[in-house]
Amino acid sequence: MSRLPFTLEKESPGSKARAARFQTAHGEVRTPVFMPVGTQATVKNMTGDGLRALDVQVLLANTYHLLLRPGPEVFKKFGGIHRFMNWDRPVLTDSGGYQIFSLSADRVMTEAGAEFRSYVDGELHFLSPESSIEMQLTIGSDIMMVLDQCIASTASHADTEAAMHLTHRWAERSLRARGDEPPALFGIVQGGCHRDLRIRSAEFLRAMPFDGLAIGGLAVGETHAERYEFTDLATDHLPKDRPRYLMGVGTPTDILEAVHRGVDMFDCIIPTQLAQRGTAFTSHGRIHCRRSVYKFSEEPLDAACDCPTCRTHPRAYLHHLIKADETLGWQLLAMHNLAFYQRLMGEMRAHILRGEFLGYYERQRLELGRDDEANPPVHPARARVRRLPRLGDYEVLASPQGFSSIRQLSSGEVMHSVSAPAEEANRLYIEQSRLATRLRRRHADDEQPLVVWDVGLGAASNAMAAVHRAEKELAETGPAALRPLHLISFERDLDPLTLAARNAARFHHLRHGAPEGLLRAGHWRHASGLIDWRLLRGDFLTLLETAPAPDLIYYDPFSAKTDTALWQADVFARIHRHCQPGAAELYTYSAATAVRVALLVAGFYVAEGVGTGPKATTTVALTRRENQIAAADAPRLLGAEWLARWRRSGSKYPAGLEEAAKAAFERRIAGHPQFAPAA
Repeated sequence: MSRLPFTLEKESPGSKARAARFQTAHGEVRTPVFMPVGTQATVKNMTGDGLRALDVQVLLANTYHLLLRPGPEVFKKFGGIHRFMNWDRPVLTDSGGYQIFSLSADRVMTEAGAEFRSYVDGELHFLSPESSIEMQLTIGSDIMMVLDQCIASTASHADTEAAMHLTHRWAERSLRARGDEPPALFGIVQGGCHRDLRIRSAEFLRAMPFDGLAIGGLAVGETHAERYEFTDLATDHLPKDRPRYLMGVGTPTDILEAVHRGVDMFDCIIPTQLAQRGTAFTSHGRIHCRRSVYKFSEEPLDAACDCPTCRTHPRAYLHHLIKADETLGWQLLAMHNLAFYQRLMGEMRAHILRGEFLGYYERQRLELGRDDEANPPVHPARARVRRLPRLGDYEVLASPQGFSSIRQLSSGEVMHSVSAPAEEANRLYIEQSRLATRLRRRHADDEQPLVVWDVGLGAASNAMAAVHRAEKELAETGPAALRPLHLISFERDLDPLTLAARNAARFHHLRHGAPEGLLRAGHWRHASGLIDWRLLRGDFLTLLETAPAPDLIYYDPFSAKTDTALWQADVFARIHRHCQPGAAELYTYSAATAVRVALLVAGFYVAEGVGTGPKATTTVALTRRENQIAAADAPRLLGAEWLARWRRSGSKYPAGLEEAAKAAFERRIAGHPQFAPAA
């Protein structure tokens, strides 16, 4: 008998959309349902009362994070998560499988489970199907997830099949570990983007006594079209008498498409994550509150919304808070975005129950895709400006100096904003890293390729600067004198390069066959065979350990304000470990103290790089002191003077560092080998 009594109330004509309800120990859940992500027993910038006011039915918490902090002893003391966080409604706990997948350099997978090192204190932990269930029982969740092996959705058939079979064996062990305990338990369908594996996984798991079934292994590298295709395929093979949960998805459009394909339950960090970046979901489409068009706007964020944010504050105030980086702005937008998601789920449920979902779906898939860039300014413009080309979240920006750049609309960040892109790329990355010299063979049998990582492909300014320099060396010295160049670009969004390539008259560096080859096939190779350029498409944090260890890293993602995760010490530590035992150098445009401190903590030796545009300096990081360039104009390591400035800085500690840990952190920086007195 199911521990999750489930009633299928209605299936909508012309669609697989369905409305249902099921009962948990902490209340009834009505579907379709969106579960805000409370990874660490909290939804960012939201209180329990605030979530209840929005009629949030279920929260998601994460076993992996709660195992590491605060730990099982705390939950035993409080009798579970509900009393601990004062939440009286249902909680679903993820098993930790996705987080283990994300730790590819810091974990060891075996049949027994996964051994990994804690990001909190560096201690080794072991998570097995049995211990995952034990921890979820200790947390006291209403719905538990089996431990699964999550891999990239684009992995090979053989790798995906092996992971699927391991997930199935772990699913059987999870059921045995749950035993007669009352919480519900969901199995997870895997199989990547392979139709036969998805069908086999769904058929295997539906025959087992799970209380619900989840679709895992999506939103990890596949296209939107593939996500919709494999969601549709999975639900075709899942039973109708149990809830269906699409894990980690997504945007309002993604959810609408998945409900249309028969999914009941969803979770994602997007509502709060995009709120932090100043983006709101409204009945008018997405609104990017950083846009200056809202500076004087007295309108509510969304006239159709009755949330506290829309009732109380005009767009102008929200614009001000976001531009000023005030936490209240994030909180107000998070509250609104979660209210929007709850209203969307309620509307879908109502239309399903009325048998009218298909018409609603056709209307909403257009409405949800709208963007405020189509909206005119609410105050007169000073002058009429000719609209420049746009694609997705990006537009071409023409500078008064005569060159063009790409700007991201949602954040306002400009790629190479002050100097011409090719000029800045050459000065900051190509010349400073002495790429031409490094490409020359040191001896006759030197066939080792020079591996260059291009982190943040963007409009390919840095990558194409490397290609052009290698071609120049090839023409001047001949192939016998050069080592192969293996250029690896990381990017999850190809719209900037696609947009720039469509306007190659403005971006001279793209007048070449290489960008076209990369966009078409993800790979371009020079006729000589000496220049090989590959694209690793997806999240850098997921992909970095899959790439060959680099000799040079051109680190050029958006700033820490926009791409916060890419500038953290733990990411730099992963890069540092992946480079071992070789010697590598990282070059980046940022000269921020926080970035330099993160690099030092990660184990790099850090130096001042050349200035570009208004920046007096940039940053160079070295995995070894001995690989510091000996040339007269080479960057010099930060020394006692910088250390003294850092000690006087008002922002010398990482955000969130507890007071008790600050003294130890300061000793760690001061004790870095690069600050040791010269012998």
